[in-house]
Amino acid sequence: MSHPVPSTPAPATARGRRELTVAALLCVLSGGLALSASGEPWADVTIVREPPLPPTAEVLTGSQAAPLVAACGLLLLAAALAVIAVRGAGRVVVGLLVAASGGVLGWSGLRAVTGSLDLAGAGVRSGIGLGQAEVTVDPLATWPAVALVAGVLGVLAGALVVLRGREWPGMGRRYERTGQPAEVAPAPAPARPTRPARPETDEDRHQAAWKALDRGDDPTV
Repeated sequence: MSHPVPSTPAPATARGRRELTVAALLCVLSGGLALSASGEPWADVTIVREPPLPPTAEVLTGSQAAPLVAACGLLLLAAALAVIAVRGAGRVVVGLLVAASGGVLGWSGLRAVTGSLDLAGAGVRSGIGLGQAEVTVDPLATWPAVALVAGVLGVLAGALVVLRGREWPGMGRRYERTGQPAEVAPAPAPARPTRPARPETDEDRHQAAWKALDRGDDPTV
């Protein structure tokens, strides 16, 4: 008896699943790096104020220097699930959001690395009496560079989703079977109601004796 050969996914479907997995992992990696970088120091800031006020020093974290970094990190982590859950045009929209978030991350990291941070947005000059203060910024390149890498990964993930996402199947979709469906056994017929047994008559016994003779049996036994 031959056993049915298990069906295997088509090469295009297998490739689509691999690409979908890569895109989701890129979103997770990019979002995780962005959130990690947002809580780390991005720059040392020295503020020299007018006498007799002494100079002060501050450390700007990623969330202070570039508030959108943490928001983009959260969006990328959510997109890793969304790109799996949606299909078709919705997946393309998710890819555009991922690419835009990656662009914001990359731009924020690049500005911090080059020393072009927005100190007004970071709240450094918000104190009273700091309008004429001299502010010196010493950028720390490590974590801004991490945000820059996260941005590049986000852009790559978004581009992959936009260009190839329409052809990807859903991760929860089972492989389709190529064989014929199994036949369904017919439902059992409803049982017929049994008639109540009637008492045996002399005619019944007479017919039973003749039937026994026809079979070669002795009806008197």
